[in-house]
Amino acid sequence: MTNENQTNGNVAGTGATVTSVAASSSYSTPAHAMAPAEKPEKFSGIDFKHWQMKMLFYLTTLSLQRFIKEDPPVLAEGTPDDELFVVTEAWKHSDFLCKNYILSCLEDSLYNVYSVMETSKTLWNALEKKYKTEDAGLKKFVAARFLDFKMIDTRSVITQVQELQVIVHDLLAECMVINEAFQVAAFIEKLPQLWKDFKNYIKHKRKEMTLEDLIVRLRIEEDNKNAEKKSCGNSTIIRANIVEEASQNKKRKKAFGPKNYPSKKKERLPE
Repeated sequence: MTNENQTNGNVAGTGATVTSVAASSSYSTPAHAMAPAEKPEKFSGIDFKHWQMKMLFYLTTLSLQRFIKEDPPVLAEGTPDDELFVVTEAWKHSDFLCKNYILSCLEDSLYNVYSVMETSKTLWNALEKKYKTEDAGLKKFVAARFLDFKMIDTRSVITQVQELQVIVHDLLAECMVINEAFQVAAFIEKLPQLWKDFKNYIKHKRKEMTLEDLIVRLRIEEDNKNAEKKSCGNSTIIRANIVEEASQNKKRKKAFGPKNYPSKKKERLPE
């Protein structure tokens, strides 16, 4: 009976140990991953912010995103060696996967530089330190593009407005806040010289205008200007045709008018 109790006790103790190890292992083992997203294109050193966002989402679908912020686990003192081994190895395995997923999304030249990093966290931080600093310079560059942008009369205003909208989108992507009222005012100020009357008309309107409303008005105004140019062009052609036709008629009348016959000499009478 005593032996049976001891055996049951040993089994129970072993079960408790296994349960403890399994619970500890879950600390480092990623949860069940959702269907992975499309793998990001390889990062070449340009537009780090967009690549980083895509990479983070990709790691999230693999349930590995936490390893870009985690240090190796430190267990309480007195933790059994077998439990320490299981937890540490489980963490190392998941971190190895995370790090190499990141490395696989770098161009070969960058892979060779960053493959020496020991953990996902050190790799992620090294990339941020290098390329987020460069992104700060990119913000100044995009802001300068917006401030220096000037519309010209020889190109379509709507086409230039669309180019300016792309620059504004880049500013917003760099977390540079520009409210819509400022955008509308800036777009109006950047209109070319031949739009001076329209610019003054819009500026003196008291009702607040959205950017979409402004673009609709610009499109209508440009269509009207193009129609006027076409109408003026047709009038010029018609006037030229009339002048040319009148000139030809004048020449034709001159050619078919009364002929100038030579005058007959008067015969001299005999004296």
